[in-house]
Amino acid sequence: MWQADHTTLDVCLLDEAGKPAKPYLTAIEDDYSRMIVGYRLSFQTATALTTALTLRQAIWRKEDPRWSSYGIPSVFYTDHGSDFASKHMEQVAVDIQMELVLSEKGVPRGRGKVERFFRSVDQLFLQDIPGYSPKGYPDAEAVLTLPAFEQRFRTWLLSDFHHRVHSETGEEPKQRWEKGGFVPRMPPSLESLDLLLLTVAKIRKVQQDGIHFQNYRYMDSTLASFVKEEVLIRYDPADMGEVHVFYQDRFLCRAAYAERSSRKVTLKEIEKARSERRKQVRSELSTREALVNQYVEIHHPPPPAPKTMVMEPAPVETRPKLKRYIND
Repeated sequence: MWQADHTTLDVCLLDEAGKPAKPYLTAIEDDYSRMIVGYRLSFQTATALTTALTLRQAIWRKEDPRWSSYGIPSVFYTDHGSDFASKHMEQVAVDIQMELVLSEKGVPRGRGKVERFFRSVDQLFLQDIPGYSPKGYPDAEAVLTLPAFEQRFRTWLLSDFHHRVHSETGEEPKQRWEKGGFVPRMPPSLESLDLLLLTVAKIRKVQQDGIHFQNYRYMDSTLASFVKEEVLIRYDPADMGEVHVFYQDRFLCRAAYAERSSRKVTLKEIEKARSERRKQVRSELSTREALVNQYVEIHHPPPPAPKTMVMEPAPVETRPKLKRYIND
């Protein structure tokens, strides 16, 4: 069982405009081990999108070998916040076969565990960070940006908090998570998880030079064979370096921001992609034509051929034989 909650951190950071602001922290904690399986830092107020992206990070395997937690939980326990109780989260829970449990209003029983983690962040981590501004005191000067702060937070989480012996369990969170050697339940692919959890979706038409979105241009060799086609793009607002492209509800590719991508798409790759796409379309059309013909033959048999009437020839009148006499 996993628990999720949000909080505002008592630290002043520099936002994208260089102005001081306090970030929001969304955390998902494993109830058994007390390990933090996913988190997200942002200056935006927590929404259903924030929760979904944090859950996506929590479920998928982490690139950092120090962070061994992943998998689909059996139960996702949250409060009655509008983001947690959204229709999208209900649909996600059904799709990945996860039970979504909401605590009773005004009775947040059991969520004290994740709130205790927030107190640990405040007492064991934030007090040593430049810009720390506890409640009741004037705001300190903002020094760090959000990326610099997140780097420090991740180091503390993976190197310190996960290795502290918990007073209730008597074990380190990381050690307790890994004990037993269980195999977590995983989605079939990262793309299927993207379709479920990356909720920011836009319809775009593929142009000759890629997909235009938010004044950026995204390109991948796969898109060359889908010029003038409408595709669905999903993206992470915190990382606009790439977009996830879907065509007819199927994952197509990850298109990278062309101006920053180190990989260039050559004309040869474009021609090859278009040729393969034409072959694929012809094959699909042939298959559909055969199915249509088969359906027509079964459900609409041809009408029986009309019977041909054989006309009997009119009887020919026989001329009487000439009588001959013996004297003749």
